[in-house]
Amino acid sequence: MLLLAIILLNYRNVVSIPSKLTNIHNNFLFNLYNVNKFSTANTLLKSKDRYKEKKKVIHVNLDEIRDIIKVDHMISRFDGTIEKYKDQMIKNLPLRTRIGAIEQLTITFEDEEHKLEELVEINRKPNMIILNVSAFPQIVPSILEALSKSQMNLNPQQEGTTIYIPIPKITKEHREVLTKMAKQYFNKCKDIISDIRNEYVKELKNYENAPKDLIFKAEDYINVTQKEYVKKAEQLLKSKQKELLGE
Repeated sequence: MLLLAIILLNYRNVVSIPSKLTNIHNNFLFNLYNVNKFSTANTLLKSKDRYKEKKKVIHVNLDEIRDIIKVDHMISRFDGTIEKYKDQMIKNLPLRTRIGAIEQLTITFEDEEHKLEELVEINRKPNMIILNVSAFPQIVPSILEALSKSQMNLNPQQEGTTIYIPIPKITKEHREVLTKMAKQYFNKCKDIISDIRNEYVKELKNYENAPKDLIFKAEDYINVTQKEYVKKAEQLLKSKQKELLGE
């Protein structure tokens, strides 16, 4: 019966109209997907000596250091961290509340997870979303909780088995909250990148019999790669903050 009711509700729901992205948001997406992967070709590493008086150029043959570093695996992990960071920025920090995001909220019902749109009838107004929960009135509390915790700045109002969700206006305070959250995601991403770096540097200690200059080049390569990925994350952060603050 639950499955049949869900199918009927989905059939009755109005097709979602995609929201228009602002030019600023388009620019963020352009910058986001044009952050190129760090090259795994032969690399020139520039590092400073202890006294920071001059730069040294170190030639690194990746085929050579692959004997002591799983280069491709390391790069894959760095890339995965950046991709996860991108997804968090897109899904969790939208400036405008997307109707589609509300419809896709996860609701736990009868020990199973469902998308909100599977459980309710949705009516879309210009500045309001109306949920008809008459098919499963017992899930109203779960829906209200999910909406309140969605980080979308929502203020749902309940009248019986109907839930009204006003589309919030973009306020300065909301922009600032999202900007701070973007910085938190960046810091977490940066920490993960640092942890990956530390893990591979630590593994170099297992190659005590390897030439010292090879160990040195390998560690320098790991350090430079880490910095490159932190720069990528910083690019994404600056672009997102610019979008959120309307600059």
